[in-house]
Amino acid sequence: MKECYQLKKASGRGEGVFAVRAIDAGETVMVGEIEKELEENHSHASQIGEDRYVFHAGLISKVNHSCDPNCGIKVNESGAHDFVAMRDISNDEEITFDYAMRNYGIDYFPKECGCGSEICRGTITGWKDLSQKTKNNYEGFVAGYLLDLDKLVYSK
Repeated sequence: MKECYQLKKASGRGEGVFAVRAIDAGETVMVGEIEKELEENHSHASQIGEDRYVFHAGLISKVNHSCDPNCGIKVNESGAHDFVAMRDISNDEEITFDYAMRNYGIDYFPKECGCGSEICRGTITGWKDLSQKTKNNYEGFVAGYLLDLDKLVYSK
């Protein structure tokens, strides 16, 4: 698969990953590969299970958060996260995802979200803090272990 993205400066957000061509909804944008497993959560860690965190190889850690993302998560055979376009993405558009699509709780980001989306929640939250409406909007684009964690929490 030819890469359809590149790292560039993101206005007011440091670096970001941007499309270098138009990307169709449903297209796999980035294939995740686990670089290493971590002993505990970390600001650039991806949760891959109830108490498992990893660093992804490549540019996945450079993809910025948005409360109105254009990509979602699909867990691949290795347990890593692939990013899949939730809608069409235009050439030179920043590739984004909601950090809540991979982490049940968010502990390492500023209190205030800077995504600039019209539907910004105001803070970067984890899956556990999303409204049911937002969770429903992300159906099919979120790591399955988050749904399992919800079942555990709500069954208690």
